[in-house]
Amino acid sequence: MNKLAIKWCLILIILLGAGALLYPNYEWYSKTPAEREKLEASKERPKRILNLGLDLRGGSSLLLELDTSKLSAKETLNDAMARAMEVIRSRIDQYGVGEIPITRQGDKWISVQLPGIANPEQAEALIGKTAMLEFRIVKDTPEAQEAINKINEMEDPFNIDGTLKPAAQKLVPAGLSIMRDKKGYLLALSDTAQVTGADLEDARVSPAGEYGYPEVNFQFSGEGSKKFGNLTGNNINKQLAIVLDNTVQSAPTIQSRITRDGRITGEFTMDEARQLAIVLRAGALPAPVKIIEKRVIGPSLGEDSIRSGLKASLYAFLFIVLFMSIYYRFSGVISSVALFLNLVFLLALMSYFSTTLTLPGIAGIILSLAMAVDANVLILERMREERSAGQPLVVVVKEGYDKAWSAIFDSNLTTWIASLLLFQFGTGPVKGFALTLTLGLLVGVFTSVFVTRAIYELILTNNPKDISI
Repeated sequence: MNKLAIKWCLILIILLGAGALLYPNYEWYSKTPAEREKLEASKERPKRILNLGLDLRGGSSLLLELDTSKLSAKETLNDAMARAMEVIRSRIDQYGVGEIPITRQGDKWISVQLPGIANPEQAEALIGKTAMLEFRIVKDTPEAQEAINKINEMEDPFNIDGTLKPAAQKLVPAGLSIMRDKKGYLLALSDTAQVTGADLEDARVSPAGEYGYPEVNFQFSGEGSKKFGNLTGNNINKQLAIVLDNTVQSAPTIQSRITRDGRITGEFTMDEARQLAIVLRAGALPAPVKIIEKRVIGPSLGEDSIRSGLKASLYAFLFIVLFMSIYYRFSGVISSVALFLNLVFLLALMSYFSTTLTLPGIAGIILSLAMAVDANVLILERMREERSAGQPLVVVVKEGYDKAWSAIFDSNLTTWIASLLLFQFGTGPVKGFALTLTLGLLVGVFTSVFVTRAIYELILTNNPKDISI
């Protein structure tokens, strides 16, 4: 297989992959808002799709302030902010709203955007509750399994806060409680928690635990040590469920009696271990939070923004295609094909990373397309110079790309550095703009240089006498 065939195989594979990533977006957004809301509530929303930001979907935006005067003397501000954000995220996840932007702003402020939740009172109540951490024993009796099977057959057995609805609760035997884990599987637990997060003193990650995997080490207070020692000592070889907000976060097996110090082992990645450690410390907000700013954007305004953004993007794209086709003729058509593929690949890549699309993000997409057009113009102008010098067509194409590459690389590199700085130090919409621009620049170089050159090389294999430029 020659190099050209390899190039086209790669392009076709990427194109098929892009189609596979974009199809769930079409399937999801072709549903009615009511259908999407129902699926989100049951947590059946596809993971790898573009999410609409607050300005496109409507909803609530809150700015929270952590009361640092109420922090424990042992806790640093950074740890407190991490815990507070995790507790807030855990609460919001109960509503099934995907990819909620929760970001830290400054030292003690937290920005929360809630697309789809247009009732600020509902959002305030959602965040203001105190999360509860519990340790419960997993029950694997036949009665427990029978109850789980019956509840699994019900269409919607859980309330929004993770507790069972009355009809489902009637199926649970006395002394048991049925809860879901993070993957949606049901577990039967003891109906009371003998140990709670109030008894926990600390939880930290150990990077080199059993079999080389990270593990989570935790410590209880003096009274908590006695409680946990009794609980684990009486239930060796049974599973201990770590429950946060009525959701089972982990259920390790008790290997021995544990008093003050314990550990949770497993095939964790470092990020998973850190996340679990934060969850263990997130039994309650480390200090009160108060809402210092709230904004509401209606769904109708979001729909208008979508229409305006799509209309502007379509008009800009058609104008560019028309200009390139008239000014550069057939070579302009090739550039337009690359531009279309640029948009397809960019949207697919954003879907893969579950990017939240905002109006500034749409602006980033348009700017990245403009940069891709600029790269094509540089190449075509170089090709015109070589043809004016009387070079054969093969040399015209080769020299056009080779001589334009340094200018393309320099212009994209400087813009890429600027977008990285915006992403690193910006917040909210600025980050959305920087992310789409960064991805767009990478895709733009691929389509403008690699794809268009593959098209020219394919045409040259048929030995054409000339290509209009």
